Amino acid sequence: MLQSIVTAFKSLLGGRSDQVRQVDPAQIRQWWQAGQALIIDVREPDEFEQGAIAGAMNLPLSRFDPALVPHPAPGQHLVLHCMKGIRCAPASDQLVASGWSGEIVRMQGGLIGWVAAGGPTTARR
Repeated sequence: MLQSIVTAFKSLLGGRSDQVRQVDPAQIRQWWQAGQALIIDVREPDEFEQGAIAGAMNLPLSRFDPALVPHPAPGQHLVLHCMKGIRCAPASDQLVASGWSGEIVRMQGGLIGWVAAGGPTTARR
């Protein structure tokens, strides 16, 4: 019983595994500028088309498949994000459950946090 409570609490705080962590958008922006971030946007395609982080790959949560997530190059961080930082939690859980090896980063605050931290977006329409 206690273990299930701990697992649920960890999930709310950023994943069920020690390999998942939340990172603030300012740090992710530094990685992005240095080419050290492989960014996966789990928002739906219509949201992605309205604006996205340049170079981000769109893998919507509604049909998220861990097998489609490319492994980052050496020195890169795998970063998942959505609009507010909520939908990337189940995506990270799916990656962990699939046996993903390596760190998984969730962007705190999602795209809203990214923009608030001065991160640029690219309009797709």
